[in-house]
Order: sequence, then C-alpha cells, then structure tokens
Amino acid sequence: MGMDIRYVCSDDERRTDAVLTGVAERAAHAGIGLAGTVQPVDPDLAQEKCHIVLALLPDGARHDISFPLQPGVTGCRLDAGALEQAVLVVHERLPGAQGLVVNKFGKQEAAGRGLVTAIGDACARGIPVLVGVSPAWLDAFLAFSDGQAQPLPADEERVFAWLRDACSHPATA
Repeated sequence: MGMDIRYVCSDDERRTDAVLTGVAERAAHAGIGLAGTVQPVDPDLAQEKCHIVLALLPDGARHDISFPLQPGVTGCRLDAGALEQAVLVVHERLPGAQGLVVNKFGKQEAAGRGLVTAIGDACARGIPVLVGVSPAWLDAFLAFSDGQAQPLPADEERVFAWLRDACSHPATA
C-alpha cells in the first residue's frame, strides 16, 4: 500500500482550519480514530493571527503553542517547545490511529520540524494523512511529499468522504 496523503490549501486559512476541524468532529462521531492536530475556529472570538491553540485528536484537548505577546508587539511568537510537546502527544497516539490530521504544514515543517516525522511515520504505517497547507508553504509541502500528495477542495463534505473511505481500509504496519 502506498502513501495516501491529501491536503487542503485555501487562500482563506480560517476556511482550511474550519474544514479540518469539522472533518475531525465528524470522524469522532463516526467512530474513526484519528491522531493529530486541528486549529479550531471560534466564530464568536476575534481571530488573533498569532495566538495559536491546537486541539489534539482524538479527544480535542486544547494546547496553546504561542507565546503571549505584549500589547502593541507585532509578529508571531510560536512557542517551539509547546509545539514539540504537542508533537510528542501525536506520536504517542499514532499507533492506535486510523488516520492522521495535521492542521498546518508551515515554517516548522518546511524546516523538517513540527509534525513532519509524524507524517512520515503515518505514511510508513499505511495510515492516511490529511494536511492543511497555507498557500505560502505549498511548494515546500509538495517537495516534502515528493509529489505524492493529492489536493482536496476546502469542502468539509468531500474531505470527510475521502477520510471515511481511506480509513475504512486497515493500515499495514
């Protein structure tokens, strides 16, 4: 069984986050065991671009991976240590998972950090992988996946249909 890796890339990153979060919630209701991360979009809160909270799958435990910035300070402050803690949890949960969801292939992943090892491990185990990719990092992601990744539209129904079908085939360890 080859690598089954799909990605969602939208000019609206909140749309990608909403699709992946919705797909993960539907998978949980359908009894599909996922590992990985989603970045929930709370429509009631103003989205702070540089405040990054991940929900760890399958239980949705929230994990803040950003440093608090002082008022008026611009720029993102990813807490790489907090990200690595989230990555460790994902690695612990991967052996029992039917699928892996990665909220974002970004700067850390392009540099070979973040969740790239989890993506590689999932592919080696025959576990389907779903990745959110920001347009700025699409070329790096396609290079990382060696052209094997296939795009999916930013459409929750279609992405969930793929995931449900992909996870219905037992993984080969």
